[in-house]
Amino acid sequence: MAAAAPAVSDQLPKAQAPGPVPFDPSRPPVIEGFTPQTRSRDETFKEKFMRKTKENPFVPIGCLGTAGALMYGLRAFHQGKTRQSQMLMRGRIFAQGFTVVAIIVGVFATTLKPKQ
Repeated sequence: MAAAAPAVSDQLPKAQAPGPVPFDPSRPPVIEGFTPQTRSRDETFKEKFMRKTKENPFVPIGCLGTAGALMYGLRAFHQGKTRQSQMLMRGRIFAQGFTVVAIIVGVFATTLKPKQ
């Protein structure tokens, strides 16, 4: 009695049915827990500037302080007032640091603010 050899079709691996496609480029990706907010209209530059200023008013104050110290420092330097120019340049550095800290605090405050 001879043992029957398995058929050739039994020896080949079976092709699996195609499963769900991990990413379909024709549709946006589905991110669990994320729902994009749709805006009814775009903001103008002025509206966005006013909204951001109300959210974190110290950033524009720091920017104006930096620009003011720079302008007055350059003017004093041009007039030959080296001591005053040096003090205003140090004030500019302080104002820049204040602006950077205001930006960082604003970012942290925004992340900690509850979602609406």
